[in-house]
Amino acid sequence: MFFWLLKHVLLGPFLRLLFRPKVTGTVPRGPAIIAANHLSFCDSLFLPLVVPGQMVFIGKDDYFVRTGIKGRLMAAFFRGVGTIPVDRSGGSEAADALTTALRVLQEGRLFGIYPEGTRSPDGRLYRGKTGVARLAVESGAPVYPCALVGTAEIQPTGYRMPRKIMRVGVRFGEPLTYDPEADLRKVTDEIVAAIQALSGQEYVDVYASSLKVKKG
Repeated sequence: MFFWLLKHVLLGPFLRLLFRPKVTGTVPRGPAIIAANHLSFCDSLFLPLVVPGQMVFIGKDDYFVRTGIKGRLMAAFFRGVGTIPVDRSGGSEAADALTTALRVLQEGRLFGIYPEGTRSPDGRLYRGKTGVARLAVESGAPVYPCALVGTAEIQPTGYRMPRKIMRVGVRFGEPLTYDPEADLRKVTDEIVAAIQALSGQEYVDVYASSLKVKKG
């Protein structure tokens, strides 16, 4: 109910009016995996806006454990829109998130994932993590590569509110399917290459998370 209110009453009409999302390609319908580049926090607002029904994401568990009123409101928002918390350090919690994602697909819904695992630190496209491949081969669901265009200008990293009003692009590619014996690394690289073809971003063959650690 909260998701429906956000998409159709509270937030969705406002976003459509201001940013006029331009969608190209075939819009996926569940069950399917949408694998997208990740340039801005607002990616997770625009992508669910242009697909039918509710789209479920995985989000870092930091969003769910912050204290104070602001932290509780943030946790409530992410839970309300169907975000699944995942521990980025790996282990059983990451496995639980994968199990939940598989259940979402078995229920016939859309599941969104950012193969890079984190936002791009500089607008380039970084090496994908194999979670998207594991989900694809275990579920058998089609993977739709997707490129979000303009979101980094609208809300750059570090900005809590939009900095610029401009049209956002959402580009969907042709669906990719994989058999259970497919090599996870090769599958991941193919998905990221398809995203790059849609976005036109420069590709960097390192994990974005490792670059952020070095900068820190």
